[in-house]
Amino acid sequence: MDAPIRFLSTQDGVRIAYCSHGDGSPLVFVRGWISHLELMWGLPTFRSYFEALAGHFRLVRYDARGNGLSDQKIPEIDFEGLILDLEAVIDELALTDVTLYGTTFGGPIAIAYAARHPERVARLVLDSTYARGEDIAGPEQRAAIISTLAKLRTLPEAAFYMFSHLDHPEPDEDYHRRVERSRQAISGEVAAHLYSLGYNVDVSPLLAEIRVPTLVIHRRGARSIPFELGRKLAAHLPNAQFVPLEGTALNLWEGDAAAALAAIGDFLGVQLELATKVLPDEGQPPLMILFTDIEGSTTLTQRLGDAKAQELLRAHNTIVRDALTAHGGSEIKHTGDGIMASFPSASRSLECAITIQRSFARRNLEDPDSPILVRIGLNAGEPVREEDDLFGTAVQLAARIRDRAQAGQILASDVVRQLVAGKGFLFAEQGETELRGFEDLVRLYEVRWAE
Repeated sequence: MDAPIRFLSTQDGVRIAYCSHGDGSPLVFVRGWISHLELMWGLPTFRSYFEALAGHFRLVRYDARGNGLSDQKIPEIDFEGLILDLEAVIDELALTDVTLYGTTFGGPIAIAYAARHPERVARLVLDSTYARGEDIAGPEQRAAIISTLAKLRTLPEAAFYMFSHLDHPEPDEDYHRRVERSRQAISGEVAAHLYSLGYNVDVSPLLAEIRVPTLVIHRRGARSIPFELGRKLAAHLPNAQFVPLEGTALNLWEGDAAAALAAIGDFLGVQLELATKVLPDEGQPPLMILFTDIEGSTTLTQRLGDAKAQELLRAHNTIVRDALTAHGGSEIKHTGDGIMASFPSASRSLECAITIQRSFARRNLEDPDSPILVRIGLNAGEPVREEDDLFGTAVQLAARIRDRAQAGQILASDVVRQLVAGKGFLFAEQGETELRGFEDLVRLYEVRWAE
């Protein structure tokens, strides 16, 4: 159950990425510190858990400012700005009678929104969360946490490992994969700032104002946000019920996710079961889709004749296939005037695209009378696999992006740009563009390369 990712602007001009799955009454997931719409959806445990919810509700997810596919370079992120993100999503979709599902640091955000907009919120689900950040740790542990937060700025990988171990001491996958997702989703600097916000927020004065039915759910063995804070939160909410669960994983989609879904289903009045059998995470990021296309191939054939045009096509195929081999790409199919390929890595797909354009530039200098001008489109997502081919929205968008590119140009979606943030690639924003077959405008970026 994939969903197209869309973008909106908040009152203070921040671009927020969001998506919507399923039908029914709205359930908005308010994620805590770190999120990435595509990377998290690619995690089998997360996807199975939330597909169960999307089977009964209109599930809305979004990346808060500083996170994932939303704007990451924000001058200053404060708690008010995080509330604005949630307000913008609910307003954009004109949602009413909303069930807010707040987890970890998303809990205080959901509480603050519910107090501010009681007319929009029907129910609250609060998992693994708290009301006052000061209660998370005592003085000694708090000093250790502050020290770890500082390391997010200087040694982000090591710090992410420590936080990952706190959140899930016995993960379903190795820590390297978890840490790599975190590093792709958020910078160490922004993560440190958001964690600091979370440890200093205090929404306890608002709890008496929350009159909607509320479920507070917490695992007994949770370490990064202790079990006692969930119990305390429920005790101060006028219309709350508290459900304790066994286990140590902070995220309810990890560990015994079926028990968590059963408790939430009882509260919401539906039967929730894991949507699919959860397979071990293969640790793969979203698949990168690359399309090449020879500019004006029909005109070339008419001008040069079939034999010469076929010779140019063979030259194109050789250059592209050599680049795919060098950068770990997989040819999916020949499209007549170009090639469709996939990559497990965003960086490799961009490096391959640049290599292709540089190779054609050199070739055209050697044969200026018969230049081969190629346009390239790149997108990332979760295509549908059938036999040896790929289908679906991610593929269709990559093809439309290729069609929009000019000769010698590489165009990429914003998803690709976000996945390689900090990797040294240069992009020039092309603005929002209407692409055939897509209802919403798509933000495109030109990949800059030097001959």
